[in-house]
Amino acid sequence: MVSREFWLARESRAADSKQDLDPDFVSPLPTLRDNISKLGRPPDAAGAEQSKMMTLPPQRIAIIGGGFSGVMTAVNLARLSRQPLDLTIINQGRPMGRGLAYGTRRMEHLLNVAARNMSAFPDLPDHFAQWLRTRSEYDTAPDLELRERFIPRMIYGDYLRGLMQHHLQSPAEFVLVRTTFIEGTAVDVRTHEGGARIQLADGGHVEAGRILLATGNESPAGPPGSAELRDHPAWIGNPWLSWENRLPASGGTVLLLGAGLTTLDAVITLRSMGWQGVMHAVSRQGWLPHSHFRGIEYPEFPPPGLDLAELGLKKLLALTERHCARLRDLGANPAIIVDKMRPHTQRVWQQFTRKERLEFTRKHAARWNVLRHRVAPEIYAQLTTAQLTGQLRVHAARIESVQADGNQVRAHLSGGKSLAGDLVINATGPNPKFTATSSVLLQNLLRRGLIAPDDMDMGARVDGGHAIIGGDGRRSGVLFALGPLLRGTLWETTAVPELRGQARRTTEALLDQPISHPAAEPPPMMEYMI
Repeated sequence: MVSREFWLARESRAADSKQDLDPDFVSPLPTLRDNISKLGRPPDAAGAEQSKMMTLPPQRIAIIGGGFSGVMTAVNLARLSRQPLDLTIINQGRPMGRGLAYGTRRMEHLLNVAARNMSAFPDLPDHFAQWLRTRSEYDTAPDLELRERFIPRMIYGDYLRGLMQHHLQSPAEFVLVRTTFIEGTAVDVRTHEGGARIQLADGGHVEAGRILLATGNESPAGPPGSAELRDHPAWIGNPWLSWENRLPASGGTVLLLGAGLTTLDAVITLRSMGWQGVMHAVSRQGWLPHSHFRGIEYPEFPPPGLDLAELGLKKLLALTERHCARLRDLGANPAIIVDKMRPHTQRVWQQFTRKERLEFTRKHAARWNVLRHRVAPEIYAQLTTAQLTGQLRVHAARIESVQADGNQVRAHLSGGKSLAGDLVINATGPNPKFTATSSVLLQNLLRRGLIAPDDMDMGARVDGGHAIIGGDGRRSGVLFALGPLLRGTLWETTAVPELRGQARRTTEALLDQPISHPAAEPPPMMEYMI
């Protein structure tokens, strides 16, 4: 009989061979490795074992949300499940597998992270970079150049769809998971002994023993007066819905409420369309996201032997400011410190007192966000050009209210100023208050106490295994959550380097397997180039 070591060695040799990196080979690696190593037998013996398993009644798991978090949890369920599993994914609106971020159809929208750090698997850090080699436009690019590229988000969506297709829609015979996809809207969950029933907006329902809430980002909260503008042709309340067909003629004005990544998407789209009007962007500080950069090795931070999570906010600020000053003296970008904080950020946030968290969000979060959530250099170059030519004008002001002004919408700003736009796009970012969610599903769960807000009211309250803590303070055996719903618990919970680890750990929790500790995962790569 061929040994287990033979199969693992054969797989390892194939993985190291670039000639074998065609689409049919790359994406099966996680499933093959996990199934062989976990079952401890070569495929023929594993098949016999799994035939025995198929006589067991399947566990039923439902995932509400078909974006990155939901689909990658489903993929990991297919990789890791050791028992029969009926899996249902309920997706609303966006293309299944692509979600909000990667559902764009515009090639000018680039990832905000270099290809080297965008693998969907925490245990396979080069998976995405290897997958890119299967595409003709990247097959001759030098390795170093390819790893540092900022790939179009639409192509990353292709990557996720490919993983979904392989693991969930055409699984190998020895995979124990059967997947059903539903395009619909979940509006409620009713628990009962042994599980729960998910109610759908069309009157249908889904039965499940466990349910994962992977609902993604909230829609933006509108400024005062926006409710009356819902049907106004110049008002775009949700910037993630199509608005390009409502553009004013060149020479008109587009007003962008907000100055973050969504605003940058709009600016890049308008420029790629050749639109010649004026764009105004308004935010409280008037800060735009920064560019990725080439940095230096800086082993002095964090200081050896120092646990950043034990410092508290005041001491941590003093420490980071000292090291930022040193980097400036060296002629280096102080945002290096923000990147080097990344492996520690979630634990630091969890160790803060509630008072410290409130102080951080009030005084420091805006600066953190522009340094932490940087953009591709080529995107930043376009942004700078738009400012230098006067096409983009940025204003530092608080948005007091909005109202109709004939065919335009006018925004009233602090200091008595106002700006009018032929098209006004609400790009203020996801609604940060969880209890003010616009989701019918989440409101129903909140109302009945099946979920509860965390102590910051930024997301749902969960335990260390991502299980929901209900209004009665008890851990749910049915409901789990990940992604932006955990923002109040983890702070950093929207980018792929964090979400891929969450998807793995949530999978383990859903399957009652030992949960991997984040420290056991490969350390995240620095975002800056060296």
